[in-house]
Amino acid sequence: MAPSQQAKSSKSVLGLLTGLAVGACLLAGVPAAEAQAPAKRPPAAPQATPQVAPQAAPQAVPGFWDPRRRPERPDLSRLTVIRFLTETDYPPFNYTGADGNPAGFNVDLARSLCEEIKVTCTVQMRRFETLVDALSSNRGDAIIASMAVSPQLRARVDFTDPYYRVPARFASRKDAVMPEIRPEYLEGKKVGVIAGSAHEAYLKALFTDAELHPYPNDDAMRAALRKGEVDFIFGDAISLAFWINGTDSGDCCAFSGGPFVESRFFGEGIGIAVRKGNDVLRQALNWALFRVWEKGRYTDLWLRYFSVSPF
Repeated sequence: MAPSQQAKSSKSVLGLLTGLAVGACLLAGVPAAEAQAPAKRPPAAPQATPQVAPQAAPQAVPGFWDPRRRPERPDLSRLTVIRFLTETDYPPFNYTGADGNPAGFNVDLARSLCEEIKVTCTVQMRRFETLVDALSSNRGDAIIASMAVSPQLRARVDFTDPYYRVPARFASRKDAVMPEIRPEYLEGKKVGVIAGSAHEAYLKALFTDAELHPYPNDDAMRAALRKGEVDFIFGDAISLAFWINGTDSGDCCAFSGGPFVESRFFGEGIGIAVRKGNDVLRQALNWALFRVWEKGRYTDLWLRYFSVSPF
């Protein structure tokens, strides 16, 4: 799989972010064993490097909405149509289906939102780099294209609440899977990472006793793990999930530990962009996103598109 979509603006996922930050992951709907927060978890078991036999884990479906904070239904009377813009070729999020129509996770989610709001929905596919200009010039009403929320984009568009995040995760060979990863577990371990990436910055800040091995690209990093040249690799979990489940991995590897979503390193998440000041649409989409999640339709979509969960 190509690098994560928010990496469209920076091919190393989110670029190098600095500062010492605590990795915390509090995801509604993600099993506790999956949520990784090195500086905040309870004391670990006595053994330094626990080893367990690989086993199939239940599919983890992330939830980014708090059921205790149900948004009020906004005034939807002024909405009659929502013209969504999305990217042309970023499977499984956006792509052209066999019938020639837009398809993918983002497209299906957009249609679910329109059904919830009870308005007509259109989806137009464009090159990613043209989407913001198209929105600004009123050639569409909202962008749903795995667009990462960033300070630079916030200056040009407004965003809904995040509808997914791109976590970071460790992967290892299947005979060395660990159910949890903490900094002390990786002391002296060889960890592959993309040079100059946010993932490398995170490891340098928190996994100070690991032996880092920087690689120029994903292919080189993954090949090193497949050949046993490193004990773990750390990177974009969505890309890693498709690699693990694809033929290129040779069925060698699996995730170790759970997801890391520290926003200061890995971004604020993926949102739907609307024109600046269009609070009517933004609030309607936020309400519809919550409703789609609450009714279980978000979970159905997630399970349809992600056979190996990045979470």
